[in-house]
Amino acid sequence: MLRYRGVKQALDAVSQLDAFPKVKEEFVQPTRVGGTLSLISRLVIIFLIYNEVSYYLDSRLIFKFVPDTDLQSKLKVHIDLTVAMPCKSIGADILDSTSQNVFSFGILQEEDTWFELCPSQRIHFDFMQHHNSYLRNEYHSVAEILYKSDHAVVYSMPERVYIPERPHDACRIHGVLTLNKVAGNFHITVGKTVHFSRGHIHLNSIFANTPTNFSHRINRFSFGEHTAGIIHPLEGDEKIYNNGKCSYLMVKIRTDFFFNSSGQVMMQYFIEVVPTDVEKFYSHSKTYQYTVRENLQHIDIDKGMQAVAGIYFKYDMSALRVIVRQDRDGIAQFIVRLSSIIAGIVVISGFLSKCMHLIGDLCCPRSHDRLPTETATPKPCKEQNLTKGAIVIS
Repeated sequence: MLRYRGVKQALDAVSQLDAFPKVKEEFVQPTRVGGTLSLISRLVIIFLIYNEVSYYLDSRLIFKFVPDTDLQSKLKVHIDLTVAMPCKSIGADILDSTSQNVFSFGILQEEDTWFELCPSQRIHFDFMQHHNSYLRNEYHSVAEILYKSDHAVVYSMPERVYIPERPHDACRIHGVLTLNKVAGNFHITVGKTVHFSRGHIHLNSIFANTPTNFSHRINRFSFGEHTAGIIHPLEGDEKIYNNGKCSYLMVKIRTDFFFNSSGQVMMQYFIEVVPTDVEKFYSHSKTYQYTVRENLQHIDIDKGMQAVAGIYFKYDMSALRVIVRQDRDGIAQFIVRLSSIIAGIVVISGFLSKCMHLIGDLCCPRSHDRLPTETATPKPCKEQNLTKGAIVIS
């Protein structure tokens, strides 16, 4: 007779190696304390599992700084600003430390317009100004929310509804330039420029003693593509310079106001551009963020000051690159945490149940928590003479 060798014997051998003690149902006595602790422990387990799953699904951000070795890539800058002077009186140019021909960077469009905004445009710009100011002030508290969102804020000025019945008094300069990743200077000055192979010259001598108005409004000034989490400090900025008279428009605008009797000012923005990589679970984008410092200088030609009035954006590249990475725990670590939560609650509830039963036995001897049962009354035996070892059934 052959002995059966198969899976069943293997399973029996494994079951005999079970290290966890098993108690049969007939030896288990249900109590009120045990049932209450079992219900509470299961509710706690469900609550902790919910929190653990929410924590696993909610990722965290990791910020890392590394040297920027990508020196061959290009720097794209988006510009959209309005200067309170006609386009025929000013010129916009850019020059970097490589002295490259400025025509290779791109062309900015100049559009005659009015500096005063119509009501719908004023409401839009005030909202943009307030929103950007709030994000700059509260950036450290809302940075994670901004980076995790998929929406990049791009402000688009609505079309003018009301057309003033007067000549154009402002110039809108807008466009996209592709620059080298080196220090440079983008400026708007009086007069036009003449370009040549290694730079350009300004023809502004005829405007030397003429009062100018470099009041300006910045609707867009950003480097790289718009990405969620990146705040551009100059967007929503507005500077008003008055030539000695405070008009109704100037008082009405809620912005920085500067008084200058001669009208000759040089506004400088010192910008440090920081390359930034945003690595999310399903996307990876390379962009730039920047910090800015401002300096306003009043030019008095009578005192011998030879500075050129205008608006200057002097930018330089940072040597460090910021990597913003979205991260979360692995699936194996998540399963281990769930298992430890369940096992820990079960062990603690069992320990509490034993302690409470022990206290109950010490305070109330025996049957302190048993369910009420019917007590059987003894019946008199019919037979008085019983044989030793007999079984009596009543």
